[in-house]
Order: sequence, then structure tokens, then C-alpha cells
Amino acid sequence: MDQKLPTVETSLETLTTVVGKAAADLHDVHGVLERERADIGSRNTTMSREIVGASVKAIKELRKADEALKDVVRGLADRD
Repeated sequence: MDQKLPTVETSLETLTTVVGKAAADLHDVHGVLERERADIGSRNTTMSREIVGASVKAIKELRKADEALKDVVRGLADRD
């Protein structure tokens, strides 16, 4: 068993990188969603049920990610 387990430092470094990338991606998606919502509202158009399903899935996944990140932050705060 010569597998290297990640250290706290490398885990947090990787998490920091991933969170930074996700934040940028979420910011971009937020802008697209706002523009599309305005466009849909102004033209009174409809969207497919697939978009609704994908939205619900994204909401669930983002909530899971939010809880996982809260666990990390709580764990870091509790180390004192």
C-alpha cells in the first residue's frame, strides 16, 4: 500500500483552486440566466421541460456543494 494520501495542505489547495474556478463559472452562468430570464419574460416564450429538469438537478447539486463547503469551513473553525 504505497498510495499517497492527500495532505490537508494539498486538499485545501486543490479545494481553493476548484472553488475559485467554480465561482468564476457561476458568475458567468448567473449573467446568462439573468439575460435569458429577461428575454423569456419580455417575449412570453416557453422552454422545454428538459430545462426545468436540468434546473432542478443543478439546484440540488449546488445545495449539496454548499453543505459540503460549510462542513469544511466549520471543520476549519473547530480546529482551535
